[in-house]
Amino acid sequence: MTLKIGVLMGGRSSERDVSLRTGDAIHSALQVKGYNAVKIDVGFDIVERIKEAGIDLAFLALHGRYGEDGTIQGMLEMLDIPYTGSGVLASALAMDKIATKKMLLFEGLPTPRFKTISRLEAMAEGLENVCGQLAQEMGLPLVIKAPTQGSTIGISFVRQEEELVKAFELAFKYDPAALVEEFIEGIELTASVLGNDNPEALPLIEIVSATGVYDYEAKYTAGMSDHIIPPRISPEGQDKVKSLAVSAYKAIGCRGLARVDFIIDHSGAPYILEINTLPGMTATSLFPDAARAAGIEFPELVETLVRLALEK
Repeated sequence: MTLKIGVLMGGRSSERDVSLRTGDAIHSALQVKGYNAVKIDVGFDIVERIKEAGIDLAFLALHGRYGEDGTIQGMLEMLDIPYTGSGVLASALAMDKIATKKMLLFEGLPTPRFKTISRLEAMAEGLENVCGQLAQEMGLPLVIKAPTQGSTIGISFVRQEEELVKAFELAFKYDPAALVEEFIEGIELTASVLGNDNPEALPLIEIVSATGVYDYEAKYTAGMSDHIIPPRISPEGQDKVKSLAVSAYKAIGCRGLARVDFIIDHSGAPYILEINTLPGMTATSLFPDAARAAGIEFPELVETLVRLALEK
């Protein structure tokens, strides 16, 4: 029997456009490897569309809410269709940056100091009062994040106290709570992890953005960021980051693939920022670059993810 693979892409999140690009790249790679692959745009009628397509496996090319958060994974579990990437719980945990950081702390893994502020708390106490207390308690600069968004959507880097109110207002547009994180100056690294029971970290990538911030524009615009392989840290430092990445991957319960993002401070200490269970697979994306550095071309990477999905 020829395996029919549905590439689930698009969706309803704020990262729809990136997902469509990821889906196109994956679909092309599957065709290169000889698979019977179809593209399925995920909407309200997704169950009907999957049944009509008659797929044997779902290759998830979704990003953000309703794709990376465990919801589509739960639906596929109920339909008894295998799928690429992590399961329901790991997807939901990693999608919520606050839950991720709590898990990292429980496992004794390094992550920047943080605090959570809910919209209700801000309304009850007054947002300006909350901001003033926060600046005193945690100091500046700070990073304010919408905890369930990806691709740096809803994120602000705050260096002046008067910028805090606007940063919270942006985060609250997306989520009922905001993650407040200490800003650590240093080298941005990412570790791509591949595997199920015995995951391995691929070559690390140092990220240098043309704007100084690895934001949405820098991520998805060719020429706006450089991927440096290997990163400009010691071999010992690289080994430590890889080990931490695999530990974080296992702590969350990831399978298939994930990308663990780090900041390395000026003393060389690594801090885990977040875990992406469905990292981008576009022409400018980090995970395919890391795989290529390990000698795995994109079609082979895609086929490996199919094999890992069938192992579950």
